[in-house]
Amino acid sequence: MRLTRGHLNRTLLLRQHLLERVAATVPDEVEHLIGLQAQDNLPPYLGLAARLARFDPREVSSRLRERRLTRFLTMRGTIHLLTPADAALRRFTQPCQDREARTAAQPRAALQAVDPVGFLAAVDAALAEGPLSMNALRDRLAAGFPDVPANALAQLARLKAPLVQVPPRGCWKASGQVIYQRADTWTGEPLTEPDVPTLVRRYLAAFGPATPADFTAWSGVQGAAALFAQTEGLVEHADEAGRVLYDVPGAPIAEPDVPAPVRLLGKYDNVFLNHAGRDRVTDPAARQNWAQFGAATAHLVFADGWLVGFWRPTSSGEVEVIELLRELTPRESAELEAEKAVVRELMMTPPD
Repeated sequence: MRLTRGHLNRTLLLRQHLLERVAATVPDEVEHLIGLQAQDNLPPYLGLAARLARFDPREVSSRLRERRLTRFLTMRGTIHLLTPADAALRRFTQPCQDREARTAAQPRAALQAVDPVGFLAAVDAALAEGPLSMNALRDRLAAGFPDVPANALAQLARLKAPLVQVPPRGCWKASGQVIYQRADTWTGEPLTEPDVPTLVRRYLAAFGPATPADFTAWSGVQGAAALFAQTEGLVEHADEAGRVLYDVPGAPIAEPDVPAPVRLLGKYDNVFLNHAGRDRVTDPAARQNWAQFGAATAHLVFADGWLVGFWRPTSSGEVEVIELLRELTPRESAELEAEKAVVRELMMTPPD
């Protein structure tokens, strides 16, 4: 099937549950999305509020404390909110962390100065008595490697060891420094190698139809063409340029004229970063505006399926639209007000 840009836009929104909110539980939604980008605390809460028919942010907090959700360095070398079972993705994405360890100045210096096996054993020993802050972990490692800069050791531990960020980090309206523990120790789930064909199918179910390059953009793992070739039973579509797009059999394809309501999303939302071109939800002008203005500071306004502006929450919990890239239609303006009310209710929710 040849798919237009409109098909791909609406299909992505459909599979991301952004055409209509769904009656799913928080863990089921996090699992379906294969995690939510959580480098900052607020965006995963915004992402869930935009996708779920009923959402209480305190449920995320309780599940983090109960070790039924985790915050983990995985795809693209960034923190994601994941189910404990998907913490195994760290084994799959470890090449991303290895590249950073080889290229970033501090961890590279430490990597060149320590025995890798001995270093990981030292990290395990440091965490054997319980979770540690980055500073405490740094100091314990420095005692065993006095000739290596302590900060470099701490950064190397973050990249080489499977460390989760434990609560209260990431809990709703909670503050606290980053505190680490081994993922398998914290969750009780072994860090097994994920089944790669299953992972490819899950990616396509949530983000497809897609190319191997899209899978690499999502995961940060190179060599995706070979991984797709190893995955049996995929079906093929084509885009307007004739490129092959892979998909799972029976996955829905949305028509280009399906209504796409306004959504207020967090920066770096799943819908925005997980394809090689990012042109499924943006055009070049919008991407330039995002890069120059909103990338580090502002959240995203989507209308009719496309990035149309930027917003931020105020100290009182209101939504401040900073900039719109085009004028909204009357229907879109009404939808924006409704979404503001959703975010306002979210922001007014007290911590547990």
